[in-house]
Amino acid sequence: MSDSAILDQAARVVGLAIAGTPADQALRESLTADRHFTAPAARRAVSRAVFAYFRWWRWLAPKDSLQKQLAAALDLQERFNRDPASVKPQALAALGVPDWLKDEMDAIPPALLVQLQQEPVLWIRAKAGTGVELARRLSHLVPAPQSADALRYAGTTDLYRTKEFQAGAFEIQDLASQLVGLACAPQPGETWWDACAGEGGKMLHLSDLMGNKGLIWASDRSARRLAKLKERAARARVFNFRAASWDGGPRLPTKTRFDGILVDAPCSGIGTWQRNPHARWTTQPADVHELAAVQRKLLDQVAGSLQPGGRLVYAVCTLTRAETTAVADAFTTAHPELDRLPVSGAQPSALSPQHFLWPHELNANGMFIAAWKKR
Repeated sequence: MSDSAILDQAARVVGLAIAGTPADQALRESLTADRHFTAPAARRAVSRAVFAYFRWWRWLAPKDSLQKQLAAALDLQERFNRDPASVKPQALAALGVPDWLKDEMDAIPPALLVQLQQEPVLWIRAKAGTGVELARRLSHLVPAPQSADALRYAGTTDLYRTKEFQAGAFEIQDLASQLVGLACAPQPGETWWDACAGEGGKMLHLSDLMGNKGLIWASDRSARRLAKLKERAARARVFNFRAASWDGGPRLPTKTRFDGILVDAPCSGIGTWQRNPHARWTTQPADVHELAAVQRKLLDQVAGSLQPGGRLVYAVCTLTRAETTAVADAFTTAHPELDRLPVSGAQPSALSPQHFLWPHELNANGMFIAAWKKR
């Protein structure tokens, strides 16, 4: 596949994104529709060019053609990969993130800005206790310090096509998301509720930690996402769950009282901006505050479903004050029947009632975790 063909296809995707389609969706639809881009290497090249464009968007000349801007973005990415110091910290702060972000965070670490301009790594989660064996069978896997079953993949093989993936031996899951499951620490035989389960990534991890024993209620407002959850569960041979629709309102999917509830709430996703740079330029402060209200509502709705001694874990893949510490502090004040519960963060030995997982410390997504226990 020629460089010009790659740039032309990437320009079509960028055009769709500028018109309002999220870049990852535009990539999926565009590459699926074009039979010339079935090879994994060509698909990776187009994806890399598109994401480089949005990562370096403010450095590009808007009067140039999209193809020329994409080529310039790839050149900038290569230069930055070789030497991150080639781009001044002031430029990263001024051009790498939207101007409103500084008002929504207590501080923006300079190392975070550097991390956001780097190309993301791929993390996988092996079945509990099998990480070492999986690393022997698949090459280019490096275990994370936090868990031997969390493995960074540095190869180019399409993991979805490996026999190990098809057999359910591992999941593609970011390290920060895996740390949420470890913070929940569900035990075999317990009853849990993954209240915003989506397509089931964290639900599958909870089941794995529970040894496929006990019961997990998995709810989401999207029937499409729940259907995908069931497909993933079948491949992973996860059977200890019940999927149920829930729109986040007062009518709960079950009257069960739970040993644990995970609220992996919808959020502004700022912690994913390294992996999804297009979202930097589409997310607005109004989104942050609207989502913070949704997050508080979700926590309030589920709190009454804890049995005495039950744990509630709140997680969001964002870093804004309004969606993290402000939500956790307001919820604590409103629910005196719950005590703050220490949880582990990036360092398993470090316990506190709430944690920021920073992208530049993990080489992964950013995340915030808080937890409570019912008296």
